[in-house]
Amino acid sequence: MDEKRATIKRPTIVLDPEALGAPAPAREAFLGQLHKAARVFAIFLVVQVLLHGLNSHYLKPDLDAIQEQSDSWAHSALARLRMDEAQKEETYLSVPDPGSALLASREYATHPHIAGSTEDFNDAKVILNLFEEHFGIIPSFPPIFPAGSPESRAATLGINKLRRPKAWIDIYYPVMNTPLDRSLSILSADGEGVKWEADLVEDGDPRDPEAAEYRDAVPTFHGLSADGEAEGHVVYVNYGKKEDYDELVAKGVNFTGKIALARYGENFRGLKIKRAEELGAVGVLIYSDPRDDGAVTVANGYEPYPAGPARNPTAVQRGSVQYLSLYPGDPTTPGVPAYANANRTEGENIPKIPSLPISWANAERLLEEISGGDARAALVLDGRASETKVKLVNHVNTRVMPIWNTMAAIPGHIKNETVIIGCHRDAWVMGAADPTSGTVSIHEVVKGFGHLLKKGWKPLRNVVFASWDAEEYGLIGSTEWAEDFPEWITDNVVTYINLDVSVTGAQWGARGSPSLAHLIRSAALDVPHPTDPSRTLWDARKDDGPFDGALDAEFEKTYEAKVHELRIGKEEVGIPPLGSGSDFTPFLQRLGVASMDQGFGGTAHDAPYHYHSIYDSQRWQEIYADPGFFRHVAVAKHLGLVALRLIDAIILPLNTTHYSLELDDYLAKVDSEDIAASVDTSPDFSVLRRSIHKLQKASRALDAEKEEAERKFKELLDKIPLWYLSVFDSEDPAANANSRLPEWLRRLLKVIYGNLPKGPVRKFIKAARRVQRANAKLVAFERGFISEEGIEGREWYRHLGVAPGKWLGYGATTLPSVTEALTFEKNATLAEEEASRVAALLDKLAETIEV
Repeated sequence: MDEKRATIKRPTIVLDPEALGAPAPAREAFLGQLHKAARVFAIFLVVQVLLHGLNSHYLKPDLDAIQEQSDSWAHSALARLRMDEAQKEETYLSVPDPGSALLASREYATHPHIAGSTEDFNDAKVILNLFEEHFGIIPSFPPIFPAGSPESRAATLGINKLRRPKAWIDIYYPVMNTPLDRSLSILSADGEGVKWEADLVEDGDPRDPEAAEYRDAVPTFHGLSADGEAEGHVVYVNYGKKEDYDELVAKGVNFTGKIALARYGENFRGLKIKRAEELGAVGVLIYSDPRDDGAVTVANGYEPYPAGPARNPTAVQRGSVQYLSLYPGDPTTPGVPAYANANRTEGENIPKIPSLPISWANAERLLEEISGGDARAALVLDGRASETKVKLVNHVNTRVMPIWNTMAAIPGHIKNETVIIGCHRDAWVMGAADPTSGTVSIHEVVKGFGHLLKKGWKPLRNVVFASWDAEEYGLIGSTEWAEDFPEWITDNVVTYINLDVSVTGAQWGARGSPSLAHLIRSAALDVPHPTDPSRTLWDARKDDGPFDGALDAEFEKTYEAKVHELRIGKEEVGIPPLGSGSDFTPFLQRLGVASMDQGFGGTAHDAPYHYHSIYDSQRWQEIYADPGFFRHVAVAKHLGLVALRLIDAIILPLNTTHYSLELDDYLAKVDSEDIAASVDTSPDFSVLRRSIHKLQKASRALDAEKEEAERKFKELLDKIPLWYLSVFDSEDPAANANSRLPEWLRRLLKVIYGNLPKGPVRKFIKAARRVQRANAKLVAFERGFISEEGIEGREWYRHLGVAPGKWLGYGATTLPSVTEALTFEKNATLAEEEASRVAALLDKLAETIEV
């Protein structure tokens, strides 16, 4: 008997008034009151144990705790009984509101809040207050804890024991940097003078008030860039993809001592620098090219923002240049949390050569220096270098800085199953789209969940909300938390729902684990289209922007290829896999938690999004991205529906069979002619193919088991009210006359202490445990792709089913270790070895989910 059970006081004599000599009228009155109170308690306990008690916690309850909260919890449980699924979803969907979203955006997106700043900390406290207000939390002290402290550890590890919602802030201490001094100049022929100097600022046009006010609040720089100076001739490298560099090397270009000029797009900005550094370059410049803006360009007659929808030519994209595909998070504490007193290493995922982001206006001048006058003539991958040298200066203050994750938890009935909803809060400047549009949608979700709580809803599973910090520097806040609590996450988290940018354009899309694809789709079919009530959110996948115009030929080719890739063969589901670039990364790629992300993005016919610029502003958002804020609300409604269906479903809505069938496509892609042609000998993937088919068979059996488990559970659930009446609702005084305890109480104590009657309760508890086993297998499916050894060369990433591409960063590479053995190592034998490693994982997974 454990300590808690030993302290329970068994009511044997005190409850019998006759034994105390009480007169008959008092005895009858006492029994009447006791019977009435007992019925309330019994209803509460039956609801808790039989409706929601899918683990042993509710089979041996803490009676003192139950007594303490019986009235409120019984009310909550009974209210939830009265609120069926349709009512609950309808109630939730009535809350997200465009007017509320607009006001929230005007609060969050009209001031800078870069990670580690005072404004960022103030926003962390604003989000804390939001959680406290809507979840009914009254803190007794400011719940702000240094990561690693007993209070911080207890806040997360105690989620499973919570009886009421809780919110807090965790402080982590990663290494980041801020700009000190930057300059860029074209030197004179003799190297002694300066021919031209870049301004390195955005113009801050006063027609956009916040852009004008905060023009210089965060200078244009690269987060986690190397401190230093470089001089060299400039070489244009297109997007700076590995293929671009390799093509130039094949043409005889020697990058030693050169400065690479790359345009944004196609791969993560840090990887443009990584390859240049490997080839001997001394610096990198990255600019935003209007060719990638689709139809909405000055060349097509559109005025630049803020006068019109085209790109402002002075706009600059700030951003982290961390080598994301090696590992995310604090560069100096890979794999472990960044506590204040952490042991640190030299960061291996950050550049050693300096870099700067620049505008198109400044890039044009450099291109003219390469071509001898015509900037457009230099946009050819031919290896020409500038006639004179360029000097790049990037001085930064690199140091340990505080960041603040704001967290909230709503306890559910099942204590070891948790759904996390996360969105980062920090921005490079104002960030009206990135990430404030996501924060605004989460704001509406929080309001919706708070409204449900006030209506008496108590979730079946725990819910955690996370407002992550320092995502912009390299997914730092989420990664450090995941590295702080990996065991708890592995043991408890069933899904992670991410939101980053809710709205930058007209076209809705989602990415996620294949097991979530059907849930994502079904919820999207139940959410109205944001502007056309005759359609659904799912239909918005095909929406386009309002502007016409000719497309750059190269852009048109790549754009159509991307559209085709997203839609081909997937029209019935339409949910591609996740790569990286946002806070789902540590949950999916390292810990094997099924994850998803969504939002409205821009198309070739939308106003260009001024990514990480001062012009990612409230004005731009209201005029071009989402007039009326209906798209923000649509995202909030969809996310809330997905979350509620995960939180309250008896059987988790994870489709493992769809996932296992997707593996056929993954293997077919690796075995395609394009990839197979990269090696002389075709690899043999028969072992992996057999393992995939074995997993598919096991998953189909699990489908049948989870369907039967849920059917049986619901069938017995329908019988519980009749059983309750027969056990607890006897009005016959003779039934209890000769007992020191009423019969109902003796039977209740048998339930509490495990001596169960042979009626439907025993069968129901067995059915509940069967449901629990099925859910455990569903959660284990994504975990089954995790290899402790990780992916060779970037061992932080452990998911062998999908990972960010080694030279992509953002984009997903399926079966990454196998694919990269062919595409980068050109080694068929290594590919077969990696395929065998994946096959071993799948064989083990098939055994894990076997029924």
